[in-house]
Amino acid sequence: MSNEQIIQPHSRVQPRSVHGRFRTIKTGILIFAYAMFFILPWLRWERAYGPDQLVLFDIPARRFYMFDLVMHAQDVFWLTALLFLAAVLLFFVTTLFGRVFCGYFCFQTLWVDAFRFIESKIQGDRVARIRLERQAWNGEKVLKVGGTHALWLLLSFWTGLTFALYWGDAYELTAQFFTGQAPAAAYGTAFILMATTYFAAAWMQEYICIHICPYSRFQSVMFDIDTLIVSYDKKRGEGSTGRVKPIKDLREHDTRLAQGHGDCIDCGYCVQVCPTGIDIRDGLQISCIHCALCIDACDSIMDKQGWERGLIRYTSENELGGKKTQFLKLRTVGYGIATLLATAYLVWMVSSTKQLELSIVQVRNPLFVTLSDGSIRNSYEIKINNKTMSPARYKLELEGLEGAKLSLGSEVGDLVVKPDSSLRVFAQVNYMPPSTGMISKNREFTFKLTPLEGEVQEPEVVVSHFMLP
Repeated sequence: MSNEQIIQPHSRVQPRSVHGRFRTIKTGILIFAYAMFFILPWLRWERAYGPDQLVLFDIPARRFYMFDLVMHAQDVFWLTALLFLAAVLLFFVTTLFGRVFCGYFCFQTLWVDAFRFIESKIQGDRVARIRLERQAWNGEKVLKVGGTHALWLLLSFWTGLTFALYWGDAYELTAQFFTGQAPAAAYGTAFILMATTYFAAAWMQEYICIHICPYSRFQSVMFDIDTLIVSYDKKRGEGSTGRVKPIKDLREHDTRLAQGHGDCIDCGYCVQVCPTGIDIRDGLQISCIHCALCIDACDSIMDKQGWERGLIRYTSENELGGKKTQFLKLRTVGYGIATLLATAYLVWMVSSTKQLELSIVQVRNPLFVTLSDGSIRNSYEIKINNKTMSPARYKLELEGLEGAKLSLGSEVGDLVVKPDSSLRVFAQVNYMPPSTGMISKNREFTFKLTPLEGEVQEPEVVVSHFMLP
């Protein structure tokens, strides 16, 4: 086995802080994502019926509430459409811009960024952290390292607890959690997610991206020579005689060009800011998450030197070779169309969902009963699902089975269903078959459910069968 096939352990990456446009974008996305995750469970949303929490996964009631949208258990196909949309959108974006999802939106990236921010505030920037790491254990090191891990554990616990709050009323569940009255599932969820967050963001960090994440393994299948990725312009940076530090006369750009040297001054800043510890000058690598922090680092150096930015930039292989980047290709157009179709299909599914559902299941044990007067009885289990946020009243009738009588057991009069609720009814249909003529053993007829009160006005019709001897 070659050395390249062996995972070589190394000390934890200690990235240097950097300022720039891409770091600003990453910080903005981080703040927005954290605000959404940690604040949403606490926001209230007034509903005519149901919980008043803005976002809630109500497992006992099998409901998912988000604003005015209510997802029921039978709407699971929404989730299928959403997952398909997420997949094709990821493929589409990756084909165009590489692993920008990893660099800006991935949960691992967001939490590691927050953990490293805490670490830098307590232990200092890169040089100070490396010095502290190599320092013998003393009071200062115990205080700084212990304080760092204490805050990491606190953020991990806050993460786990917040996730649990999406599955119950946030205010009530929090009070129960800290008084020992919360369900066991809430404690299990919070502490398991706390442990996994702490392990992944505090200890594993870049190892998740380098050795565990499957996305990095199939990125090469999705990239091509027109994909915009974070790249080092080797021709400009190396020149004909290679990169060299700006010493003596080589501080002047014209002198460097005359001697065949490139614009890269070999400062190593791009390597120091990389969260996975790679050298972007070595070309595209599986560990690169396209966070573009190396672009900020290099641009800051170019600004200090008074040279043109863009030695490291988002660009394509074609552009680096002097050709034009082609965005409109069969693959990108195909992914784009698939993304639009998946979005349209999901919107259509949500907007066209029936607010009234009627299901009929024939009871087949026994299949039929012959009564003393010669009539035949079939039994049916009927379920009415009122998805609206207001009570409704319905009338159930038979059509296509002349002379048949419908009995709803204990239900007398019209059927009343509470808001966002279901009603199960055991129905019996008695039918006297004609005495003459050919009689089919299977008579088709329909149940018609007519709304009398409520938001839904259109009747619901379900075809069923009446079994004869």
